[in-house]
Amino acid sequence: MTANTINQALLLATLPHIDPPHFLVPVITTAATLTKNRLVIVLFSRYFNSTSRRAAGSRYYAQTRKRLSHTAQWDDIEGLLTFVYVQATKVAQDLDKVLMEIDVLLLGLDEEIPESLAEGTGVVFRVAGDAICVPLPLSIGEIRSMYLTPGDLVPEEIELSPKVSPSSSPRAESSRLPGQEDVPTPHLYPVVALGGTFDHLHAGHKILLSMGAWIASEKIIVGITDDALLQKKAHKHVLQKMSERIARVRDFLSLFKPGIVYDIVPISDVYGPTGWDANIQALVVSKETLSGAESIHDHRATHDLPALRTFVIDVISPTSRLEHDDLELLKATKMSSTFIREWIVNHNKREEEETEEEANGAVTRGVVPSS
Repeated sequence: MTANTINQALLLATLPHIDPPHFLVPVITTAATLTKNRLVIVLFSRYFNSTSRRAAGSRYYAQTRKRLSHTAQWDDIEGLLTFVYVQATKVAQDLDKVLMEIDVLLLGLDEEIPESLAEGTGVVFRVAGDAICVPLPLSIGEIRSMYLTPGDLVPEEIELSPKVSPSSSPRAESSRLPGQEDVPTPHLYPVVALGGTFDHLHAGHKILLSMGAWIASEKIIVGITDDALLQKKAHKHVLQKMSERIARVRDFLSLFKPGIVYDIVPISDVYGPTGWDANIQALVVSKETLSGAESIHDHRATHDLPALRTFVIDVISPTSRLEHDDLELLKATKMSSTFIREWIVNHNKREEEETEEEANGAVTRGVVPSS
């Protein structure tokens, strides 16, 4: 097969641990190369098992005991998602497939694969030698499979090594704003908030949304910057409308973590619902927007609202699980709405020039182009 052979594909793989899966690099590279428009990567692990299944009689009971504290493993999951997204996104960008959709899902061995993933899927990529323990829906099992050879062999079973607890790690301390130092960190928070523009939803957005959903047990509130505040954005004429941005965010969250409430609202200031909602417990921000979190903290303190535990997306921090080469690849990968809008403008311009050249060539040859 050659590049862009498959319109939409699914990649299924089991993880023996939650460190960046370097053994999947050749698998992800091949899948992203052969796929044209959409690649959904589903990663299975006992460490992602659902917190809702606790019955000792369950056939998944042994695996369920491996369940993670979602907040304690923040750095590990952030590093894992970033690694996989960067590997697939860089391949797509190098092949000028900037608008290719890439989604990464985390499923436990006690969860069912959504049958909706079969819709439109032409090929299911599998890892050679990977006997996935989760039964595949019939609709997915009937799709043609392609087995790909992984990189370095991985041990059959690798236990989690001891990690630094959130209360003492440099990353967690930096995310605790004044007044939060002595507050214990639960495994999950009922309500988590985050915000952004979310124009042309890309890997960076999806990491932010995934991490917010990862630590939320009941609801995730997403504030989306209102159209009126985006008038000074570069190439604003190709900005997606608010309705489209909301729909894209909702679709992704429904895929990544079904079953919780998604409250997706327009915002016209830095606060959004965090400026008045006392029922929010945690806030997820990127390193670049940490100053906004500080403003929210001050605003809530002034208005006698409970302080929020702030979690920061920062994969190049000292506690990052990514190796040097992975970080270099991350720096070379453009996860930016501005970059995507610029690409769209240039791509449209190239297409117009090619159409004009074809028309001029036809006239020169004495052929009248069809209208």
